[in-house]
Amino acid sequence: MAKLFGTNGVRGVFGEGLTLDFISEITLSIASLFKKGPILVGYDGRESSIVISKIVTATLSSAGLDSSVCGLVPTPCLQFATKQLGYNGGIMITASHNPPQYNGIKITARDGVEISREDELKVEEFYFKKKWRISNKLGIITKEPKAISTYISGIKKQVNVKKIKSRNLKVVLDLGNGVQAVTAPLLCKELGCKTVLINEQVDGTFPGRGSEPTPENLDKLSRMVKKSKADFGIAFDGDGDRSIFCDETGKILTGDRSALLLSEYILKKYPKSKIVTSVNSTSVIEKIATRWNSKVLRTKVGSVEVSRKMIQENALIGFEENGGFMYGKHNHVRDGSMTMVLLIDLLANGKNSLSQKMNELLPSFTTKGKIKCSKDDFKKIAKILKAEPYRKDLTDGIKKKQDKSSWVMVRLSGTEPIARIYAESSSQSRLDDIFAKYLQKVKTAADR
Repeated sequence: MAKLFGTNGVRGVFGEGLTLDFISEITLSIASLFKKGPILVGYDGRESSIVISKIVTATLSSAGLDSSVCGLVPTPCLQFATKQLGYNGGIMITASHNPPQYNGIKITARDGVEISREDELKVEEFYFKKKWRISNKLGIITKEPKAISTYISGIKKQVNVKKIKSRNLKVVLDLGNGVQAVTAPLLCKELGCKTVLINEQVDGTFPGRGSEPTPENLDKLSRMVKKSKADFGIAFDGDGDRSIFCDETGKILTGDRSALLLSEYILKKYPKSKIVTSVNSTSVIEKIATRWNSKVLRTKVGSVEVSRKMIQENALIGFEENGGFMYGKHNHVRDGSMTMVLLIDLLANGKNSLSQKMNELLPSFTTKGKIKCSKDDFKKIAKILKAEPYRKDLTDGIKKKQDKSSWVMVRLSGTEPIARIYAESSSQSRLDDIFAKYLQKVKTAADR
């Protein structure tokens, strides 16, 4: 089991767990995995990101690997550029949705997707054994100016640009002071969409609403969508790989519901496809897949698991309940801007509004919550839940089927010292009952 890598990359508080020495040594370990360059390096807008990028490139150079810096870019931009521009790997400096004091490193393989769990363990083995690649020749450090243009061009190839331009759609972008600010507005402009921007200044302290878009902090987006009479709104997370939608009435959509809508739209065009999603996402996707003679495959929570399973199975669609959507024809990774453009394409090719489209979907009600939780606390929680007489799925944490349409799941976070609780049911009242019951059980078990 990994000791340094969490659900997605290596993260820590800069200057504490994520020290300069640690960054140098983990980069030497990554260099030992890659063996050769060039490596593409990008970063988000956190205050420590530029400093970390300099340590990373200098360390790669000391190991004899060439590197190119593409600068301030979303994670999916770096991933796509790594694949398209022929790099042997990529390193993204980001802590995604974590608070401002955090930072981290996400590693991309040459195929444009996060390295596998097996490769993460190899990196850790290099780190703990301190047996790193040694070179007598320094690697060269250059700049990569084409990452953003390559990314935007790649997304546009997946949709009907002419049709989209003819519709003159209006979109409100809540950029969350994150790095989609350098790509999403430009992409909308090239598609002929009118845009209204919120929190558009890149700022690593995330002063606007924080780095993670949640229903609780998207009031401004909701109000602005209604005020500007936009077709929809979208909010991105800190590194731009996840997105949350708001319909034209101001209603914030869950990641699950928007994923169902996009999946149905894509499967209509490409039936008999494969969809990969994690065990904590909506069960309605199986019903939609059946309608289009398609197959759903479930994984542990984490974009790495979903992405790598997509490649293994040649899957068309992947998604997580947190707003991470993956379109295999573009790249097998979460991509906020690609997801946004898929929705723009969907609206441009029909007459119904987003709220009307959502009302056509099969009903489902989901929720989630979290409490502070150590590994020892979680052992207590797991012991109590495992003793209950419900059908259990232990793929990741504990998922318990309550009835035909209801389930609850508890797992320990891979990025923060918290336990996450998820639930789904066919009615809001039933969902509220299940969630309240298990939230209290988890709190009691963890002595909260």
